[in-house]
Amino acid sequence: MHFQLAEAISNVLLLWILTAPHEFAHAWVATKLGDDTPMRDGRVTLNPLAHVDWIGTALLPFVTSLMGGGFLGWGRPVYTDNSKLKGGMNGLALVALAGPFSNVVLAVIMAAIAVATQHSLPALSEFATHGVMLSLYLGLFNMLPIPPLDGSKLLLAARIPMRIYMEISRMGLLLLIVVISFTDIGRWMSDWSFRGARAILMAFAGTA
Repeated sequence: MHFQLAEAISNVLLLWILTAPHEFAHAWVATKLGDDTPMRDGRVTLNPLAHVDWIGTALLPFVTSLMGGGFLGWGRPVYTDNSKLKGGMNGLALVALAGPFSNVVLAVIMAAIAVATQHSLPALSEFATHGVMLSLYLGLFNMLPIPPLDGSKLLLAARIPMRIYMEISRMGLLLLIVVISFTDIGRWMSDWSFRGARAILMAFAGTA
């Protein structure tokens, strides 16, 4: 087996960079919708240490990237009190979607950096280019309807019974590992991310 050490290190570093804005987006939207829980938990911040889940933001992404079997990773979930959110479960859906939306925004920002530095700082440009693809991948990955990912909150917004959601949650980590390791979903998401990253980079290159 050929280990992807450089890619694993790069992915974990980028994940730390991308996780803080992603989780901050959840916390910020929840706060704007009237829930002070993220504020009390210290989550309305861009400090990466406030959003790190040591399994999801370090160990698993490193191992899965190292083995070349796709990419598996997440930040520490932002907790909300649905009873405080304006719109209830619909508000929860907005909070859930804020994270993946931030990944699209970050992909655009990184694409601008990649194009702007391709001649003056090629190493940074290459790193940022990888970041464009990874940010889009994380946005797609987080939309999977498996706890603790953002897509699972959409199940609640669709009024799935809480007892069923809790049962799925108990198997969440195992389900994620099985889905990424034994299906083509990881490969599909990588392909879609590559195509999206190429389109964004070409758009910036065309205006440079």
